Amino acid sequence: MSSTHQIDGHTLTLLRNGEEYFPRLIAAIDSATQSIYLETYIFATDGTGRAVSDALQRAAQRKVAVHLLLDGFGAADLPQTWVDELRAAKVEVLWFRKEVGRFSLRRYHLRRLHRKLTVIDQRMAFVSGININDDIPGGAVTAPRLDYTVLVEGEVVAQIYTAMRRLWTLVSWANLRRHREHAPSLSAPQHSKPRNVIFLVRDNLGHRRDIEQAYLQAIADAQHDIIIANAYFLPGRRLRHALLHARRRGVRVVLLLQGQVEYRLQHYATLALYGQLLEAGMEIYEYHASFMHAKVAVIDGYWSTVGSSNIDPFSLWLAREANLVVRDAQFATALHSSLMQEIEHNCRPVSHSVWREHGWVTRLLMRISYASVRFLTGVIGYARGYDDI
Repeated sequence: MSSTHQIDGHTLTLLRNGEEYFPRLIAAIDSATQSIYLETYIFATDGTGRAVSDALQRAAQRKVAVHLLLDGFGAADLPQTWVDELRAAKVEVLWFRKEVGRFSLRRYHLRRLHRKLTVIDQRMAFVSGININDDIPGGAVTAPRLDYTVLVEGEVVAQIYTAMRRLWTLVSWANLRRHREHAPSLSAPQHSKPRNVIFLVRDNLGHRRDIEQAYLQAIADAQHDIIIANAYFLPGRRLRHALLHARRRGVRVVLLLQGQVEYRLQHYATLALYGQLLEAGMEIYEYHASFMHAKVAVIDGYWSTVGSSNIDPFSLWLAREANLVVRDAQFATALHSSLMQEIEHNCRPVSHSVWREHGWVTRLLMRISYASVRFLTGVIGYARGYDDI
């Protein structure tokens, strides 16, 4: 399904699932001659994890400066033997907030590194929603997770590289390590006209709401249709009201959401919103072929986004996230076509009449789950003060 597009001096390749992403990623790592930065939430000890680890080690042995930044909670199961093996091959490995003791529900522990980014030689970058783990989860699930990546070449790579180097430096100092690469930090280029390829991050310093604001503006501007595919969909009041206003303007709103129950609390919290969304005339389709891990959207066949950010409080208020926003009709059409194909072949529509048949026990579970998620992120996690990393 991969498709390549030329947009304002950039080359963008849209990749579907790990089966298209991982071969490109490993080939890019094998082509590196100077430096590699890779960030991921999960780094699994499976076939994919081994293949990526081996590629990183081969690069380091070619004297490429390899930097691997892992989330201390998401990648906590990575054995020390794997880390030692990487470091023995001269791969630099750092942990973003390593969980040494028991995980607790304090704001500090809930702020995770959820970005999935790679930059090769400052010339190409991958902006992804895909972790370093096997495409097919295993067990009863026999189909790949649904997710997307953009391989990008062009001037926006400098911004991605700068963001990754900056975080690497912050984590290095936080771990009392000395940052050892002395390449100059690149500043974001200046533009005299609106950009059509935009890199956005969410952090706890100067970009707390950039991704959320991009969604809000695009939804407010929508005239024809909005399609959102999101693994964990629990929009706050602003985003929910923006979608409701769009429906009142006559905009078609299509939501492609998780059908497989992965995390019960989050699943039932999302179900609690179905009634309001369906009553407003939104279309909801649940993905049942496998786990739905995508974090993408297409609006009016022109604006689209691909990346790591879900539309839920954890992504929009707590985690470090990264998305690419693209304003281009051909790119949007490619993503839109892929999503509509999934809806046609691998999804089940949710009707308002069927949703209303849920018994009182399920409805109570929905309300409790929704209240619990809002409490955990609103009271414990969101807003009061800033963190250094």
